[in-house]
Amino acid sequence: MTTDQTSIGSKLSAWWHRTFVDLVQQLQWSYLPPLMVYFAAGVSGLTSVVGAFFLKDYLDLSASFVAGLAFWAGIPWILKMPLGHVVDLFWRWKSLLIVFGASLITLSLLLMYGLVTAPAQMASTMPLEEWYVVALLLAPSGYAIQDVVADAMTVEAVPKVDQHGLPFTPEEARAQHTTMQTLGRVSIISGFAAVAAVNIWIFSGTEELQKPERLALYGQVYLIALAIPLLSVSGVVLHSLIQRQLAKRGHPPHTPDEVTEVKWSILLGGLAFVVLSIVLGTADFEFAQEIVFAVSLTVILYLMSRLLKELEPAQAKALIGTATIIFVFRAVPLPGPGLTWFEIDELGFDEQFLAILALLTSLLALLGLIVLRPFMANRSIAHVVVLLTIAAGVLALPNLALYYGVHEWTAARTGGVVDARFIAILDTAVESPLGQIAMVPMLAWIARNAPVQLKATFFAVMASFTNMALSASSLSTKYLNQTYVITRAVTNPETGEVTSTADYSQLGYLLISVALISVIVPLATVFFVQYSRFRTSE
Repeated sequence: MTTDQTSIGSKLSAWWHRTFVDLVQQLQWSYLPPLMVYFAAGVSGLTSVVGAFFLKDYLDLSASFVAGLAFWAGIPWILKMPLGHVVDLFWRWKSLLIVFGASLITLSLLLMYGLVTAPAQMASTMPLEEWYVVALLLAPSGYAIQDVVADAMTVEAVPKVDQHGLPFTPEEARAQHTTMQTLGRVSIISGFAAVAAVNIWIFSGTEELQKPERLALYGQVYLIALAIPLLSVSGVVLHSLIQRQLAKRGHPPHTPDEVTEVKWSILLGGLAFVVLSIVLGTADFEFAQEIVFAVSLTVILYLMSRLLKELEPAQAKALIGTATIIFVFRAVPLPGPGLTWFEIDELGFDEQFLAILALLTSLLALLGLIVLRPFMANRSIAHVVVLLTIAAGVLALPNLALYYGVHEWTAARTGGVVDARFIAILDTAVESPLGQIAMVPMLAWIARNAPVQLKATFFAVMASFTNMALSASSLSTKYLNQTYVITRAVTNPETGEVTSTADYSQLGYLLISVALISVIVPLATVFFVQYSRFRTSE
């Protein structure tokens, strides 16, 4: 064997150990409970396929309204601010929040079950569209509550000392927290993968089902999904048992070193935000979403300014720069539901194929997270976002190609091999690992650097800020869908009457606009931040 071959073999061995072996070696039983809660959040994707088809076929809601509805569905995630502080204040009783969140999720699933199996009875009380909105808002409320507790559980899951009772070095602690946060994303994606596989099995051989039988099948999916809240509750019970066992073995608990002081500005600010959201959300006011967004962003920025005083000046500046870059990266618009409607109506993608795409996305995202974990641990957020942004621009091309019929040209010249489904799978295979990694380094940074008595509060406020970016994304998606109007055929499930016809003529302009904004805006933000006093190397 030559020297070059030996060198290559050594490098491959080192890469394999750094990427896979090291991850396995860092696994601990204490990591399992929060991972179960995260896994339950991933399993929530079990109903995404049936929800998308039910919305497209039976609910007369416009693409812009659905995009705007995503804004209201994101509000509970912004409310992680006061919830996080409540967890800090009542650290010992945080498991009760998991039970409350599980109750909201259960109610949402039961409402959707009623919608798909007994639409006439549900419509006699309230329009189906309104029932759908209620169910859609209950579920994220439950998941947001559980996510706050899971974030706090990850801090407890990482031990402070090794098996000999010696404290870990800062480098070792950073590696463990990065591993914990990576495994959290892995658990969520594993949940997606598991339910995608279940959906493939459920919808196997259902192509010839009539609408009544198909709706009954949708109902079965919602009943199966009732396992989700049970899983998250089991996770918090196991967490309590493991922490008691660790305490008996002499491991110091992750309880705050001092009594957490009540931050009334956070609690009252969060309460005011809840009231404002409810009042404007239930009022028939044209700019309700914009007002809620502006006020909530102002409140979050104020709360962030208060929390940043708990950090050293250099740390505070780095966190501001990091959060700004991630905010803009997550705030870019999406195509909205019109793209999925086009794929179903014009490209013939059915429930099973969409489930196959979801499974492929999840499995490759898992592999991508594991492979890219060393990269995340050694590269700055700015570096990661630049690469993700460029990749997003390139990966916008296949969707454009499908809309403009490139698959017809490729299929004709490859004997039907490179058709629409082939291009969709290829695009998914390349894209799937990229969108899952931007948050991991910042979560690990908070776990390492935030004051012990305010860990959950830091997690919640910074998560609320970055989740505000998703609200901004929903608003910009709504604006683009109001500019480029897309409609699909809708049938009333009670009367069988067709209430809307399909028109995808403006989808191409929408996809081009989304691609340009998604590349230009994040790159410009990284440039300005890195040449300012908020430059981040984290």
